[in-house]
Amino acid sequence: MQSVIRAIYPSQCVACDTQTAEDHGLCGACWRDTQFIHGLICDACGTPLMGQGAGPVHCDDCMTIPRPWDQGRAALVYEGIGRRMVLNLKHGDRTDLAVPAAKWMLHAGRQIIRPDMVVVPVPLHWTRLISRRYNQAALLSRLVARGLGAPHVPDALRRVKRTTKMETVGRDARFAALAGAIAHHPARAHLIAGRDVLLVDDVMTSGATFAAATESLQAAGAQRVCILALARVVKDT
Repeated sequence: MQSVIRAIYPSQCVACDTQTAEDHGLCGACWRDTQFIHGLICDACGTPLMGQGAGPVHCDDCMTIPRPWDQGRAALVYEGIGRRMVLNLKHGDRTDLAVPAAKWMLHAGRQIIRPDMVVVPVPLHWTRLISRRYNQAALLSRLVARGLGAPHVPDALRRVKRTTKMETVGRDARFAALAGAIAHHPARAHLIAGRDVLLVDDVMTSGATFAAATESLQAAGAQRVCILALARVVKDT
């Protein structure tokens, strides 16, 4: 039966639909052109850095902007194929992309993930959830938690204030807009209190959303918060 299914519906590259040997993978050309983050990276936000080094290092932004979380990682640079896949997951109903994305995220976060962590997604405002029909961060966090065998609390956080789309606004405006926009769910605080938390989202740009969500988790009693994004917006890419 599997052979018949494969003959009718052969495996395809998740980025370009070229035939591949396995499901939920990239073809050779797309793998080559996808900017996976590796090498020297910022320990706080996961952005790739030039040069080589040992021990924790931080990018210019993380040395000047207070980061309330402990450590952070991202799997892809938000550019080219990586950007297209994120947008397809977010707005194009390509929920199948969450499967390979979660695997890449688990690999990227292997140095900061602990087995006793609670996994929590960045929330969507309910109006956006209705129009989009799913929260892409929750899709990713569910699969990340499953891969870790860790508890998943998808409703630990709530968007209590709808913010405008921030693709075109600057860093300061992003932080101002997110102030007070995210709160922890009182009925879920007991699942967070005293625990290490892995906070998951699809993209990190300025870090404003992650900062607001981290502060809400800390208000719920989280002991340590690490962030994990599918993609990181990187300067001068």
